[in-house]
Parts: sequence; C-alpha cells; structure tokens
Amino acid sequence: MKTITETHFQFPGQTGVYKGKVREVYYLENDLLVMIATDRLSAFDVVMPKGIPYKGQILNQIATRMMRETADLVPNWLVATPDPNVAVGVRCEPVKLEMVIRGYLAGHAAREYKAGKRTLCGVSMPEGMKENDRFPEPIITPATKAEQGDHDEDISREELLHRGLISETDYTLLERYTRALFQRGSELAASRGLLLVDTKYEFGRTPDGSLVLIDEIHTPDSSRYFYAEGYQERQDRGEPQKQLSKEFVRQWLISEGFQGKPGQKLPVMTDAYVESVSERYIELYEQITGESFQKADTSDLPGRIEESVRHYLASR
Repeated sequence: MKTITETHFQFPGQTGVYKGKVREVYYLENDLLVMIATDRLSAFDVVMPKGIPYKGQILNQIATRMMRETADLVPNWLVATPDPNVAVGVRCEPVKLEMVIRGYLAGHAAREYKAGKRTLCGVSMPEGMKENDRFPEPIITPATKAEQGDHDEDISREELLHRGLISETDYTLLERYTRALFQRGSELAASRGLLLVDTKYEFGRTPDGSLVLIDEIHTPDSSRYFYAEGYQERQDRGEPQKQLSKEFVRQWLISEGFQGKPGQKLPVMTDAYVESVSERYIELYEQITGESFQKADTSDLPGRIEESVRHYLASR
C-alpha cells in the first residue's frame, strides 16, 4: 500500500513551506495556505520510520468535517478541501498556546493525580477520584506551544497573563470558544456511542486581527474518546476503559521499550504491524463519523494532490 511521507511541491504564488511532525504547510500569496496531511505517524514527539496508509486522508477528513460541524459556534481558518489529504485556509499567526480541555481524569491529568497533585494548571481537581472518572465539569488546562523538539509546558491562566503571553480579553474569548467546541464535540460523540474524554484546540490570528480556530479538531491524534457502552460498569469494576485514540500506538511502543527517551531505539515496524495500524485508523474514522471510509486512489499520491490543489487555485 502506497503512502505519502514527504512532499516537495511548488504551487503558484508559493512564498514558503513549514514541515511539522505530520502536516506540511505551503504558504501562498494573498494570505492563503495549503495544509497537506501526510501519512506520517508520530508518538512521544518522534516520527515513526514508516507511513501509515490512509492516515493523512483520515485525519484531514475528520478535522475538516468537525470544522464544518462547529463553524456556527467558532470561526475557523478553513476555506476548502480540494483533495482528501488537503485543506486550504486563511493564513493565520498561531497563538503559541494549546487550549486543552478535559472532561475526565485520564492521560496526563491522571498521571499527575496519581503522583499526588490536586491542582493542574492552577485548576483544582477533587479528592477521591479514580482514573477515568468524569470531572464534575470540564477543566481547561492550557499548555504553551514549545519550540520544535521540546515538550509543551503546562501553564495556568494566571501565569499566562503574568508573562504577557496573551491578553485577558483574548484568553477569556479562547476559554469561551474552547468550552463551546467541547460541548458540541461531546454531543457529536454521544450521537455515535462515544465519550469525548479530552482534546486540544489551537487558535490563530487572521490578517484582520480576528481569533479563529486552526489546525485539526476532534481527531484521534488530538483527542481521546471512550466507548460509552459499558463505561460505568468498567469504572465500577476498576477496569481500563475501551479507548478510541492514538494511545494504542503509544502502548505498543512502551511494550517494545520505547518512550522517546535518549538512548532508546525505535522498534521495527513490520509491514503487518503497519497494516494493522492503518486498519485501526479506519475503524477510528468510521466510529467517529458514523460513516464507511472511502479509500482514495493512492496509485500516485503526490500527483493526485498536486493536480487537485492546482485545479482549485486556478478556479478561484
């Protein structure tokens, strides 16, 4: 199965390129950008040596669908999706802040709680909670966007304002947007038999100064889901929850002795394992959207993507 793990396009009006862990962003004239979701897989801030078939298509299609399903609540950067792996949008100056919101004591919050902490990013967590318990109400635990290669840093609202990283007016607006998006995401998840456990949102400033939602939302790479059916029974029995996220990749790496720490060697990803990850991502897509996944033609991925983007730009 063919994958796309890097791109080298030269689009009309192109002014620059940024290559992230998974996405490649082409900046164009007139404040436009073309974001290409590759098939790269990252975990523990490390990009895996092999691409995952259809992963880029899956992430792009979930993210663009969720952008459209929340556009009535929060303005976003998206303009068009000319190809299954491509989103075109307004070029924004990113706010160097991730708005993380948690409905349940899971992941990083659970690890901090287990270590004895009862405050996360300045927000109190109640006593007597078990891992994966639901919070009385969702908590917002921001993280500063680290420079490439470093881990993001937990930060409180007070510290953000003290450091002058964002104005109080803008932060208040981002909190309101974050809660509205999480509420809508939770409702969409519930309609598909899922619980939206936690997620992160990123924002940017448009050329006219407006704050809008950017990047991806409610994908298995940016969010954690539990299956609603049997959730309470598993909690009552003290059993792990059935998850829908990229966590299965992290758990495989941990079982192979890799957590991205110095001196650790990436395990070998066999073709069979790569195919199993692809199948799992397709399952995630179908569960999150409630629709069957339609595999796009991968016989010439770079050619297909370039043709789609050029055709779109010529028709604007």
